[in-house]
Amino acid sequence: MGVTARDVMETAFYSLRPETPISEAAGMFREANREQGQRVFGMLVTDETGALVGMLSMYDLLLLLRPKHIHIWGEMSDIEVEGFLQEVCRRTRPMLVGDIMTTDVVTITPDTHVLLIVDIMLKKHVRRLPVLENGRVVGMVYLSRVFHQMMERLM
Repeated sequence: MGVTARDVMETAFYSLRPETPISEAAGMFREANREQGQRVFGMLVTDETGALVGMLSMYDLLLLLRPKHIHIWGEMSDIEVEGFLQEVCRRTRPMLVGDIMTTDVVTITPDTHVLLIVDIMLKKHVRRLPVLENGRVVGMVYLSRVFHQMMERLM
């Protein structure tokens, strides 16, 4: 069958709950980065049964913090950024992961071929894909891991 998700997936991954406040989620990202020795830019969101209900990524958080109407207001240089950032962060801290997570999550199975994984990641502009088996999350495939697998084959 060739190289599949099973060959490149990580089986240790981080997850959040929809009811987790954004302030706690930020702390979990920081802790995950310390533990991993590499950057963690996204986490699964699971319900109380462990079923996948969404993903929270760095992109989701940055979209929340970015001034929503910047295209109307003008340039960022037109805004008193420091006061704005403090206020946005104050308002964001109590929000819940479930309020901003991505719910339309693209998933794969352990038997998905690595070339199909590359195709999905490039077409969908995603850096990580949850691996589901019988409806349960069994791993996570990261773009960097797929890239390194391909580079090994090129050498």
